Amino acid sequence: MIAASNLVVPWRTRPRGFVALMGLYESNYLHLAALAGDLATLAASRVSDAAGDCTLVLNVLGRARYTSELLLSYLLPARGAATVLERVPDQRLRVYHDARLLEACPAEGSAEDRELGRRWARNMMLNKWLEYCAERGHSFARGGSDPQAG
Repeated sequence: MIAASNLVVPWRTRPRGFVALMGLYESNYLHLAALAGDLATLAASRVSDAAGDCTLVLNVLGRARYTSELLLSYLLPARGAATVLERVPDQRLRVYHDARLLEACPAEGSAEDRELGRRWARNMMLNKWLEYCAERGHSFARGGSDPQAG
C-alpha cells in the first residue's frame, strides 16, 4: 500500500514534466483520502470542524463512472457580516478513481489551462493545504453534513 508519507513532494520542487505532475496528483489523492476515507463512496457533502481552525467543507458536485467532481472550501465570516459565511477558496477538484489521482482544477469560468507551470502551482497549493488540514486535525470521516449545502 502506498502512503502519502512515501510520496515526498517538497515545497521547493519545480515543474519537471508530466510524470512529476502525476506524482503530485497521486499525493493529493492520498492526502484527501486520509481526510475523507474512500473517495469513491463520498456522497453529498461533509463538514470537518477542528479546534482552532475554520470549518472545512467538502461537497460532491457530480459523479461519473471513473471520476468525481468535488468542491473543497473553508467557511469564513463574510466581511462586514459576522452571521453570513462565505466559502473560501472554493477549490474545485477532480478525482480519477481508477488511477487514484486528484487534480486541483482551474476556477469555474476560467479557461482550462494546459501550461504545466500553472497546473503545478495550483496542485502544489492543494497539496500543502491538505497537509495543513490534516495537521490541524480535520477529518471528514467523522464529520457531518454541510448545514449550508444546497
